[in-house]
Amino acid sequence: MTLTTHTDKSPATGAAGPAAPSPLTSLGLLTVLLGASLSSIDFFIVNIALPSIERDLRASPATLEMVVAGYAVAYAVLLVLGGRLGDTYGRRKLFLWGVAAFGLTSLACGLAPGAWWLVGARVAQGAASALMLPQVLGTIHATTRGERRARTVALYGAVSGVAGLLGQALGGALVAADLGGTGWRAVFLVNVPVAVVALLVGVRAVPDSRAERPVRGDVLGTVLFAGALTALLLPLTEGRATGWPLWSVLLLVAAPLLGWAFGAVESRAERTGGSPLLPPSLLREPAVRRSLVLGLPIFIGFSGFMFGFAIILQQGLGYGALQAGLAVIPMGLTQIPASMLVPRLVRRWGTRAMPRAALVHATGLAVLAATVLWAPWPGLNPLALAPGLLLCGAGQGVQLALYYRVALAAVPAARAGAGSGLAATVQQSCLAVGVATIGSLFLALVPDIGMRSAFVTALGVQLAGLLGLALLSLRLPRRLA
Repeated sequence: MTLTTHTDKSPATGAAGPAAPSPLTSLGLLTVLLGASLSSIDFFIVNIALPSIERDLRASPATLEMVVAGYAVAYAVLLVLGGRLGDTYGRRKLFLWGVAAFGLTSLACGLAPGAWWLVGARVAQGAASALMLPQVLGTIHATTRGERRARTVALYGAVSGVAGLLGQALGGALVAADLGGTGWRAVFLVNVPVAVVALLVGVRAVPDSRAERPVRGDVLGTVLFAGALTALLLPLTEGRATGWPLWSVLLLVAAPLLGWAFGAVESRAERTGGSPLLPPSLLREPAVRRSLVLGLPIFIGFSGFMFGFAIILQQGLGYGALQAGLAVIPMGLTQIPASMLVPRLVRRWGTRAMPRAALVHATGLAVLAATVLWAPWPGLNPLALAPGLLLCGAGQGVQLALYYRVALAAVPAARAGAGSGLAATVQQSCLAVGVATIGSLFLALVPDIGMRSAFVTALGVQLAGLLGLALLSLRLPRRLA
């Protein structure tokens, strides 16, 4: 599906009617990408800090998982609403409010006096990210065209993936540095000055855009959507840690029922001329459905890998926080240039660049598995892991950038907010599901077969997902508009 005629607008500029959005400048792009990186970094930055949080706040394993899950669930369930609010009230305004809220909630995390205070602050931080992130994709979609849009989306994909790696590396560095005796708190406090800078620059540098026809809110749809995602993600992230109590089973049973109710309410709203949170007609577009399905193996595999890799480095190989954080750097060294090459790869191969990238990534996982199995254990050093990680980063960089290119090409411009919110919801939901599924599988296998074999098994699951990604992507139209 090609992009439809642009129908977004900025505020009116006199009797001539609404003006088109101003082009996105380099400084504006840098600002919105900074906001996007903050939200991605904070999903992963706590991985290395969890042992310090456990000691300092005397947090139980279930509470520690809530530190991760609370952010992920709030982030995922509110993303579509964040996109809708940006469509209606202006993406620049919502982006700036999101940045300000992210800075304040980061401060609350860094000053947390107890474990459950930290959990609550993380939930609020996830909500702030959900307000901020959809405006990034929506602004890019509304203010760029042609080749510049392709390059910008590729850069967004690069930032999205590298931010996860940077989060883990930065978390290790900050915990190890123990700046001013702050320890793990620095992984949250570092966001505050960055948010202030983004806020000050964003006021002038980020152009405004919004949907041409502001729509009413969809309260019932929002509640059902949040309920369905919460009922799915919360037990998946917390069920294993708490021994699968009755509430977790009941929530899993309720999830598909709430999802059905959400679909029914949205379909009725669209039929009767209402304003559904997520228009069902958007999902009926084959290109939209295909792009969303592609995100499943990409993001589930990525988060499951990063979670398991952080554990095996610290608990299996005995790395300190700094060494464990820096061990992922080889992935970033290839992921960034690979992402930036996507426009050129698309011109040459079209969407067939996706199966090629999946096979490169799968080769990297195979090399990494062989290294873990056959190299001396636990004396395995970071240099031995680098060849596999370099290949993984190259394949992953292309996948992330191309996913967003395919997703945005499938969404009509008039629905940029809802479409970008949906694409980001798939990403964030899959990140949470990856930790809950591949991460839980890894932890469950450790007592029986050991950490090394459990990690290789988890890599095998991710590799199978990549082979599925390669096959699925062959069904995409060869050329993108």
